[in-house]
Amino acid sequence: MSMYYTATDHFVLLPALLLALFGCATLLFDFLVFPDPKQRRWLLIFLVLGEAFAGAAFWRQQAFLLEHGGTLAAFRGALVIDHFALFFHWLFLAATLLTGLMSYRYLEVRDEHHGEYYGLLMIAQTGMYFLASGADLVTLFVGLETMAITFYILVGFLRADKRSNEAALKYLILGSLSTGFLVYGFSVLYGISGSTRLGEIAAAVAARDAWDPVLVLAIGTAGAGLLFKIAAAPFHMWAPDAYEGAPTMITGFLATASKAASFALLLRLFVGPLGTARESWEPLLAAAAVLSMTIGNLAAVTQTNTKRLLAYSSISHAGYILLGLIAGSPTGLKGVLVYLLVYTFMTLGAFLVLTSLARQGIAGDDINDLRGLMKRAPGHALWMLVFMVSLAGIPPTAGFIGKFYIFWALIETGHYTLAVIGAAYVVVAIYYYFRIVKAVFVEPEEAEAGPLTVSFGTRVGLAVTGVLTLLVGVYPEPFLRLAQMSISR
Repeated sequence: MSMYYTATDHFVLLPALLLALFGCATLLFDFLVFPDPKQRRWLLIFLVLGEAFAGAAFWRQQAFLLEHGGTLAAFRGALVIDHFALFFHWLFLAATLLTGLMSYRYLEVRDEHHGEYYGLLMIAQTGMYFLASGADLVTLFVGLETMAITFYILVGFLRADKRSNEAALKYLILGSLSTGFLVYGFSVLYGISGSTRLGEIAAAVAARDAWDPVLVLAIGTAGAGLLFKIAAAPFHMWAPDAYEGAPTMITGFLATASKAASFALLLRLFVGPLGTARESWEPLLAAAAVLSMTIGNLAAVTQTNTKRLLAYSSISHAGYILLGLIAGSPTGLKGVLVYLLVYTFMTLGAFLVLTSLARQGIAGDDINDLRGLMKRAPGHALWMLVFMVSLAGIPPTAGFIGKFYIFWALIETGHYTLAVIGAAYVVVAIYYYFRIVKAVFVEPEEAEAGPLTVSFGTRVGLAVTGVLTLLVGVYPEPFLRLAQMSISR
């Protein structure tokens, strides 16, 4: 096989190259062409153009797979393009574009509108690309760290805010610790197989007993690192502080795109090379899922800060998504992908409403800031109702579809106890999500705040996230077919 850079390599890598180039161009133009802060708004165009070119490249890859079928491998199998990877690539593109469009006014209000913000979003998406398409431990690690390092910076992007600085530092320290666990697990897998390729690791794992001590060590350490990345208990301690301190739309981006990318890596490993060792890792993930739902839901009940409340609810959602992987059936895997899809849009929508509340001197992060929203902005209030109902899993919204397929998979595979526990915690979730609904519709505002100023990006973001949250719930068939195609080999 040729060692040179081939046309296939270029075709597979092209979207990541475009994102990285546009991200770097944003940094250069910010420094050289737009030194005036008032001109930095034009740098949003680089994000839109970068996503447009990357989207065109994804479209070409999708068309190629639909015409020829199978999987397209590059760099001697280190990168692959299949329907599973493309599902996540489209999800990352939508989340990144919406986050950029919806951040514009927030950055202006907080006086933190710096051009590198948009560049960092695209570089983070570049890392996510390698997490979804990586088929080699080295490739996956490079993608993970590219994404993680940009998020360390983005969480602390509010330079004058001590909470943001503290959150970034905690996230960096704990994230580095989790990376150590993950790398150790990867090194043990390399020791078992003598290769970093997932296919060769799969063959080596299949030749060992599921309870082989060395294999259990690899699963335990790599699993701990990955559970941290998806904010699952007991490795969730970074999430509330990071979510609270980060810029509001970065909180949404961290809760959705970063979580989806980390789940893409987790699925690649646990369904792929570690699939034959299910007997040893299923109890580990089951314990993490139950603990995540317990801690996430019970802690959310007492929160008064909306970002911390949504942080703890994000921990509980990680537990629900893990249940689909534990079920292990095609229905369960389809449920995982559908859940990640709907969770992205309903969570970004909720954080967009919170972003709209930010004004001079007020961050809009407290539940009390939502009081009287129905009077000030009826449209925002109704969309917030849709997002909260969906996050709670109530029909006819998208959140119900996600939970339905997870529970169906659990019952189908005989995991009745996990299904009952998950259903019980839905009741708890309804309580704390409806605390927000109560503030929006019932409680009067404490002081006259005036109408909200809504930017064009905010209107677009609310329309996209809100309509999709309702559409997936009312007409889920196209999205279910997409998820089914993504898990088909």
